[in-house]
Amino acid sequence: MAGTDEWPELAVRLAEMARDLLAQPSVQDTLDRIVYHAVQLVDGCEAAGIMSVRRGRVRTLSASDDMVRASDQLQGEVGEGPCFDASRNKTEAYRIADFTTREKQWPRFVPEARKLGVGSMMGFLLYTRERDDLGALDMYSSRPSVFTERSEQIGWLLASHAAVVLSSARHVENLREGMETRRVIGEAIGIVMTRYKVPEQDAFARIVAASQSQNIKVRDLAETISHIGDIPGPSRA
Repeated sequence: MAGTDEWPELAVRLAEMARDLLAQPSVQDTLDRIVYHAVQLVDGCEAAGIMSVRRGRVRTLSASDDMVRASDQLQGEVGEGPCFDASRNKTEAYRIADFTTREKQWPRFVPEARKLGVGSMMGFLLYTRERDDLGALDMYSSRPSVFTERSEQIGWLLASHAAVVLSSARHVENLREGMETRRVIGEAIGIVMTRYKVPEQDAFARIVAASQSQNIKVRDLAETISHIGDIPGPSRA
């Protein structure tokens, strides 16, 4: 999109994107659609991806193609890059306008990324006011000097809208997982109470003790109990 007259159109498309993201059934579907909309909405963007950095290790959360995955891996290997630094340093946006020129900020990443076919690139932190660690969004073009200051503004707007919806999707998924965990553990407690003729508190204590002795998460052990009808291992007595 280029030209002041097209800002209203951009606003409409961002609103449509937000509604589409809200309609997704899972966090992964939301991530994938964010990547899709980045390619569709930002002029010159040919590929996009979302990555996270945990303790210096890179994880690709969503990618439009294999080049994006290779770029994520490269950023992790050299410990630098627009998306890597946005996620690690909690910086809102980075832009490399031209990969054919020498880049002082990322001297190890840029020459190798050029070999992958990257001509220009932008990275945006996905965050909310609570500074949720949602990862970072990368946008790529095979052509140098495609991304401008205006491109960065549009990318930042897209990332901001996407982050709010992604944060909501993760919150909902966490609630669902919490409810399912409580259901599974409650079912396991009922099984142990019936099998060993013990009250609820003692049944839960037995499950926790078995979890600790076998180094298994309580949720995972509860699922096993539900499947086999007993506490597995030596803690059945």
